[in-house]
Amino acid sequence: MTLLQMLKDRCYKLGNFKLSSGQETEHYVNCKNVTLSGDGLRRACLELSTLVEEGSAAVAGLTLGADPLVAGVAMISGYDGLIVRKEPKGHGTQAWIEGPPQKEGATITVLEDVVTTGGSAIKAVEKLREAGYTVNRVATIVDRQVSGEADTNMCAAKLELFSLYTLSDLVV
Repeated sequence: MTLLQMLKDRCYKLGNFKLSSGQETEHYVNCKNVTLSGDGLRRACLELSTLVEEGSAAVAGLTLGADPLVAGVAMISGYDGLIVRKEPKGHGTQAWIEGPPQKEGATITVLEDVVTTGGSAIKAVEKLREAGYTVNRVATIVDRQVSGEADTNMCAAKLELFSLYTLSDLVV
């Protein structure tokens, strides 16, 4: 079974849903039904690894959706993996970013499972840039392509968005 067929079968739902962006939609995509299965994660990470910016030192993403992707792409491709917290760690170093420290200015590619407005990915990018890293690219499994919102927000954040699939690829 292809990754696209897995996404269609396991991740896409038609109904009435509220997204993390606050928007309401009849099309819902939850990639965790694929990325938290062994075969699905392997397939997704093999394909996502082709979208990592050349010269990247690491891949990163905002917890939770990107956690399996970061670990999987790091394992398959040999990149370091960085997880960006939604809030700073409440103890110890109070870090926003977990993973092997990178050199100042190192290029990092941000991974995401589904992009609607780009808000989660952009939050990760902001924290990575504050830490002194260079981030130019976000790679996602599915771009929902909602009124060009993600493209507009990515452009404003000086980011390129690369996706394996769009919502129209999943709609049965």
